[in-house]
Amino acid sequence: MANLLQTKPLEMLLSEASDTGEHSLKRVLGPINLIMLGVGAIIGAGIFVLTGSAAARYAGPGIVISYVLAGIACAFAGLCYAEFASLIPIAGSAYTYGYATLGEIFAWIIGWDLILEYAFGAATVASGWSSTLIAFLQDYGINLPPQICDVPGAVWVMYDGRWSPITTLAGKGIDLASLPHATAHFNLLAFLAITVVTIILVVGIEESANFNTAIVFVKLFAVLTFIAVAGSYVWSHKAQAAVNLTPFIPVNYGWSGVVRAAGVVFFAYIGFDAVSTAAQEAKNPQRDMPIGILGSLVICTVLYILVSFLLTGTVHYSRLNVGAPVSLAIRETGVKWGSYVVNAGALAGLSTVMLVMLLGQSRVFYSMSRDGLLWKWAGDIHPRFRTPWKSSIVVGVFVAIFASLVPIGILGELVSIGTLLAFVIVCAGIWILRVRKPELHRPFKTPLVPFVPIMGIVVSLLMMVFLPWETWLRMVVWLIIGMVIYFTYGRHHSRVQAAAAAERAANGAD
Repeated sequence: MANLLQTKPLEMLLSEASDTGEHSLKRVLGPINLIMLGVGAIIGAGIFVLTGSAAARYAGPGIVISYVLAGIACAFAGLCYAEFASLIPIAGSAYTYGYATLGEIFAWIIGWDLILEYAFGAATVASGWSSTLIAFLQDYGINLPPQICDVPGAVWVMYDGRWSPITTLAGKGIDLASLPHATAHFNLLAFLAITVVTIILVVGIEESANFNTAIVFVKLFAVLTFIAVAGSYVWSHKAQAAVNLTPFIPVNYGWSGVVRAAGVVFFAYIGFDAVSTAAQEAKNPQRDMPIGILGSLVICTVLYILVSFLLTGTVHYSRLNVGAPVSLAIRETGVKWGSYVVNAGALAGLSTVMLVMLLGQSRVFYSMSRDGLLWKWAGDIHPRFRTPWKSSIVVGVFVAIFASLVPIGILGELVSIGTLLAFVIVCAGIWILRVRKPELHRPFKTPLVPFVPIMGIVVSLLMMVFLPWETWLRMVVWLIIGMVIYFTYGRHHSRVQAAAAAERAANGAD
């Protein structure tokens, strides 16, 4: 059992972090790149979809307070991530931090869990990207063949000049049997989206970051366009806005609804942890990693609060439980060009989320391989591009096939439970390391330890408790598969275990 709890020495981690040879990752990212990676991961389906459904079902205009509460909850974990990322500037995120503080078995669990989070997260977003692209093209009168637009067996119908999934028209009093039908065979759009993102990641981290930054600016322009257009509409229709915003917390929802909505919109923040996976590619990680993590959190929290206030001010919350509430609100203002900008922004938003999810996943693979816990090929660095190209390609192929053939369903909740478990381990790790090694030089220090880590653990565990039992079951099955790999391969090839055994042998010889 002691071997399973063997920690990876900080000296070994810091030595790996200082490696700049051709077999190491390339340090090219500055603070702006890192902030944009965080914004690219966070702003996606959350701001364009979750806000409306959470307001309609749980909180009404009080969704603004829900975002404040969720932002505070994320801040606890974000502060812990920032200390670790500046102290141990190496790829791997929570996996690496767990290895340094809690031991190998916990590191394996969180690493395998992060693979689940990032891979399935990217697949989920690819499916959403496909649907968004279809809607975007239809705005311009372009209808793609349904056979390549959805997973096998999904039925689409032609209605009002547009192909749509039959499920979106159910319950609207339409005679669906009389409409032209088509059955999907393969979601080619999702497959191509993941393929293109994988190629960008293989070509280089600098190119990936620059692509991400460019797309993030498109996305931010769309969000700011909504804020400007909706803000102007609310200002010129104060009486209507007052009706929409009153009562601010509906009596039938109350404060319990606001808190429940905070648990729902919390998942709109998932992604800032992916910034820490790029620590080994930051030019000055001790300074820039906290800026990237906390800066992206602050920017996104402010935008979420503004969007949720203007959304519920423009459209009564009872009408917002739709797939594209922000598009609905901007159409309500009568500014047609704004609708096109917002839809383009949603498309861009999902593109950057795919990029950062796959970036994070391949870096976790890389770190686990370098430690001997996964197969050696996963840690191979391309001599020219200086990226973990084999792991990027393998992950990309897996995710592309998964996104194009399998209905996503509740896998979004699997992504959420994986993230929350990572938060718990990172917060616990900060607390443990402060007790074990208080003398360490910490370029960034999490304030109010142990209060902040404890609050991060408590909030994350509470949110995990309220997830469906099916989600827990699927995570347990995934972890069992991981344990089989660990005990049949990882444990026998672990560099840390080998070093510890060599040290014990040397001490015995003495």
